[in-house]
Amino acid sequence: MHESPIIKLGGFNLDLSAVLMLLVTGIIVFVLARLSVRNLSVENPSKLQNFMEWVVEFVQGIVSSAMDLKKGKPYISLGLTLILFIFVANLLGLPFSVITDLPADFEVFGKPILATIGLEAGHFAHVLWWKSPTADVSVTAGLALIVFLLMNYLGLKLNRKHYLKHYIEPYPVFLPLNIIENLAKPVALAIRLFANIFAGEVLITVILKMGFLGIPFMAVWQGFSIFIGALQAFIFTILTMVYIAQTTIHEEEAH
Repeated sequence: MHESPIIKLGGFNLDLSAVLMLLVTGIIVFVLARLSVRNLSVENPSKLQNFMEWVVEFVQGIVSSAMDLKKGKPYISLGLTLILFIFVANLLGLPFSVITDLPADFEVFGKPILATIGLEAGHFAHVLWWKSPTADVSVTAGLALIVFLLMNYLGLKLNRKHYLKHYIEPYPVFLPLNIIENLAKPVALAIRLFANIFAGEVLITVILKMGFLGIPFMAVWQGFSIFIGALQAFIFTILTMVYIAQTTIHEEEAH
């Protein structure tokens, strides 16, 4: 059983592996974006530039499927960031994992790893450092919370009258149900992404325990996991655009 490298910091449990993997994901996405625009060319574009142009066009299609592209242009960069960040994060745990055996009262930054507290002499905690950050529910919940705050903020800023009115439609008695529906959106976003990526990494662990017999299954599952990672990044991004459209566009504008 693998434990997470969690330390107590300011009364909160901080998962160092999640912080590390979010940092790695951010660096990879930044480097990918930077390299794709380093030598821009109209006549002889690089393969990376062509790929990034395709991604941008794909995100524009996502935005235009949820709202009029004229109103959705400000959200293209948001969609591009989400789909790239989540896709990279989903795949980081596929190639390998890093697990270390830590002795009793092992410390990082002067803080003990919780999994090592109380261990007897000669015993070790198996701590997982490298994984897909989206296989951690706190990470997916953080992403979903950002989307939740953003869509409600935009609704209040750009569409206040209609945004507030929809809570009592079709009748005021539906107010509690409409509030619950709004609160359920980030929960669904977080759980869907977490469950799919976490289940994939658990299955990889099971396949690895099969030894040589698991090699063909691993090859197939790795390919399928790439597809799942891309699909979940797409679903998260398009739902984000749909939620933003629902809160910022007047009902009569949608018709």
